[in-house]
Amino acid sequence: MSEEILINVTPQETRVAVILLGAVQELHIERTSQRGLVGNVYLGKVSRVLPGMQSAFIDIGLDRAAFLHVGDILEARCDNCPRPIEKVLHEGQSILVQVIKDPIGAKGARLSTQISMAGRFLVFLPQETRIGISQRIEDESEREMLRERLTRVLPVEPNGGFIIRTMANMAEDAELAADVEYLHTLWDAIQARSDNRSGPALIYQELDLAHRVLRDFSSSETSRILVDSRETFLRMDAFAAEFTRNVAGKISHYSGERPLFDLYGVEEEIEKALGRRVDLKSGGYLIVDQTEALTTIDVNTGSFTSGRTFDETIFKTNLEAAQTIARQLRLRNLGGIIILDFIDMDSQEHKASVLAELSKALARDRTRMTINGFTSLGLVEMTRKRTRESLTRVLCEPCPTCQGRGQIKTAQTICYEILRALMREARQFNAREFRIMASQTVIDLFLDEESQSLAQLSDFIAKPVSLQVESLFSQEQYDIILL
Repeated sequence: MSEEILINVTPQETRVAVILLGAVQELHIERTSQRGLVGNVYLGKVSRVLPGMQSAFIDIGLDRAAFLHVGDILEARCDNCPRPIEKVLHEGQSILVQVIKDPIGAKGARLSTQISMAGRFLVFLPQETRIGISQRIEDESEREMLRERLTRVLPVEPNGGFIIRTMANMAEDAELAADVEYLHTLWDAIQARSDNRSGPALIYQELDLAHRVLRDFSSSETSRILVDSRETFLRMDAFAAEFTRNVAGKISHYSGERPLFDLYGVEEEIEKALGRRVDLKSGGYLIVDQTEALTTIDVNTGSFTSGRTFDETIFKTNLEAAQTIARQLRLRNLGGIIILDFIDMDSQEHKASVLAELSKALARDRTRMTINGFTSLGLVEMTRKRTRESLTRVLCEPCPTCQGRGQIKTAQTICYEILRALMREARQFNAREFRIMASQTVIDLFLDEESQSLAQLSDFIAKPVSLQVESLFSQEQYDIILL
């Protein structure tokens, strides 16, 4: 089955949708103002060494100095005689470091001198020589087979070590070789940029979402990658030509009049993914409730009664629900503990079939999961690793009116929706002026943080845009008036 990857780019955020058989399978959102530092490589300068804490503060060019502990210094590690930090670092010294934890509150970023570069199937450790295997791969014969496959594609004189990622068991030898070449090329570029320079300086920035698509999301099943920004398309095309040649011919620039996400129904899917209820084609439905501790998904038959018997109706509903649940977990990026409440089934054969269907549907998920069988209460317990915030947490915030019992979209999200709606209106109607009517919070955001975004759009469509507060509107309500 071939899949398509859609990339919608604006100055404020990048959104990625993975489409399979006409349905949205995954959604990824990265906002320009919220990009993290983890993975970035800096040439830093030691500003202070603290022997009593066995740590040091490193200036990497940020507002606050970053923190480096002796345990994260590769040169200080020794099984027999670990070296104290004052023997390894001194003030004013230049040092190549990588961010392993973002700044939190008053604390600066946490650093390590052990550089690791992530590829699609491998993690490159340029300062080591070993070949490691992800702990998630538990079968010893599979681990040995992967080690032998990687050894076959490595250069005669390998430079650096590797950790084989879980996804490598689905990779062809040619894909492993391409990953090795990409990581070596990347490390060579980092070394070249850091030579003969003095810190602090950013040497390598972890890929943005659009470029991570080429590294992490695209596969042999990907038929094409559509990008609605010409600038981003050109940058991705150049990146693919140098680092991921196997997907270089699949990238295309979308220049149609209709917005890309509207054309494929992604905007509608985003709205549905923020709701509690998910309708099944048969007439049944799911209820999804996300809490701090866990996520519960309840399956209901609804209006579905087409089975010859009641047991068959329940069985068919649960089978369809298993497929939909797998898609919703990816779409909403639900993680942590997940409890699935399928409709009660008496037949052990039916239970086994539903579990098998669920496992099959979850097989395409990129995230690590564990699935347990039915408990004595008829529930299925599973876990899915949290890799990033869920879609709801990215786009929404707790509602102040209902004290957190429900959620509404953030004012920033509404601002971006309005900007996209303005673009659609400008393409369809030749108005003299556009007026935005929205809540006080949204208008305030347009006058402050998003004023530049609004000015850019007004300049782009060559029409003035005015603002008007509508006190009766909730935060999610807005209107665009053509004058």
